[in-house]
Amino acid sequence: MMNPMFKTALETAQKIRSREISAREVVQHAFDQIDARDGEIGAFLSRVDSALEQADGIDAQIARGEELGPLAGVPIALKDNLNLTGTLTTAGSKILEHYRSPYSATVVNKLLGGGVIPVGKTNMDEFAQGSSTEKSAFQLTRNPHDLSRVPGGTSGGSAAAVSAGFVPLALGTDTGGSVRQPAAFCGTLGFKPTYGRISRYGVVATASSLDQVGALARSSADLAALLDLISGHDPLDATSLEVLPQFTEALKSGVRGMRFGYIKESLGGANSSGVNAALERVRVVLEGLGATFGEISLPALEYNIAAYYIINTAEISSNLARYDGMVYSSRVQTSDFNSSMSQSRGQGFGPEVLKRILMGTYALSSGYYDAFYSKALKVRRLIANDFARAFEEFDVLVTPTSPFPAFKFGEFSSDPLAMYLADVDTVSLNLAGLPGISVPAGMELLEGSHLPIGIQFIGPVLGDERLLSVSQAFETATSSEFLGVAPRA
Repeated sequence: MMNPMFKTALETAQKIRSREISAREVVQHAFDQIDARDGEIGAFLSRVDSALEQADGIDAQIARGEELGPLAGVPIALKDNLNLTGTLTTAGSKILEHYRSPYSATVVNKLLGGGVIPVGKTNMDEFAQGSSTEKSAFQLTRNPHDLSRVPGGTSGGSAAAVSAGFVPLALGTDTGGSVRQPAAFCGTLGFKPTYGRISRYGVVATASSLDQVGALARSSADLAALLDLISGHDPLDATSLEVLPQFTEALKSGVRGMRFGYIKESLGGANSSGVNAALERVRVVLEGLGATFGEISLPALEYNIAAYYIINTAEISSNLARYDGMVYSSRVQTSDFNSSMSQSRGQGFGPEVLKRILMGTYALSSGYYDAFYSKALKVRRLIANDFARAFEEFDVLVTPTSPFPAFKFGEFSSDPLAMYLADVDTVSLNLAGLPGISVPAGMELLEGSHLPIGIQFIGPVLGDERLLSVSQAFETATSSEFLGVAPRA
């Protein structure tokens, strides 16, 4: 059984404040769990050596009677594309294998300011490009519910760390579903904000118009407290919005009178009995709480995967041009400049990254920009317009997070398109800049394993807090039936 101090992050923090337990004991427990079980799961790439020292500082503040934040003393996992001063930040790539952060990301500074304690950096698909965490340059991360299956990606390490009970909270990044999809596969909550609600400063860039920092947790209240802490305007991020976070306050709102709309185009893609049952369960539960349901068509979603992968690869091609072996990425030393740069990139990047760089460079090249990239931007606008019209009729939209539960390692290795389609219900939110949350809503029995099913709730621009009220209402009504720590193998 999980140590009771980790039942929720907020309860753990309250016990620390009341001196029932110490922050050092909590962090040490997290390290003990990681030492005991992460060898089989592979959630973490590195450990934060200063975590116990930070915990001692929290305990000293409490002893002096100082007022602390609601999550002070709670351990958290960070995806390995978030900079934390003095730690390795590899983005899952050999080309950054030896890179140590000279500064911390804004979200990390906010965590530290609130007394939250980073204990380690988690595994990820290289440069956040993938859907299963199979594309990491360093190791596989396994799904705690079934070690033969993927945890999802690209924030698979963060989702696995929360699901396994190593930490109650984790941060990831979401470029096309990279927080929500692994949350669904691992049975946790996973939240992606409206573009601009959470600072991107200090995050290793993948596709800058799509990337957002997201959060994973095992309770809606924990998630709300974390989002209250890390959201808000940041003058260091030109895309940051000046909107005050009110996530914890939103937990009280409920769903009575809310209008929920199933997106018609997503319903036909669910080829899993567990996904279909979870969609029906959501309807029954929320209607019982006073919500109403309907159905709506968003025709432009037919083109969302095509548009997404053109925009995604184009921005990857541009952002990753800086990793040339000449400044801070790994360098292959040769006799001349051109071959050194070519070999540094060829050996430093993995196959998926190289493929996307080539695709993006092609889409941006002379003669093809108008045929591909320009058209993808127009489709992006059509998708955003479809969503805007839908929110004139509905308060929240509903889809599966993924059309299927976690798949086995290697299952899609020979079919890249099938892998890309794992994100068919998530990428549109990044294209439109909308908030979304994946909520555990069921389990499916496959080959002897009970695998989590996630359902995605989508809000309008700046409708982030509304999604927490939905998550809390569903969680309370189902007595957290689908939330919790994965059973040990």
